[in-house]
Amino acid sequence: MGLQSVVPTSQASTPKLPKYDARDLITHGEQANIILDDQVYVLRITRAGKLILTK
Repeated sequence: MGLQSVVPTSQASTPKLPKYDARDLITHGEQANIILDDQVYVLRITRAGKLILTK
């Protein structure tokens, strides 16, 4: 068995993921349709400020 170097999670290179503000996606009202492979999902912001994604 050889020695393996361990890189702490805080130092590991992680790709930067894109960020989207949910309110930018939901421009009119409280819902937006999101399409993935011919399937339509509904993204909704609740009165409590939570996100719900349903099929």
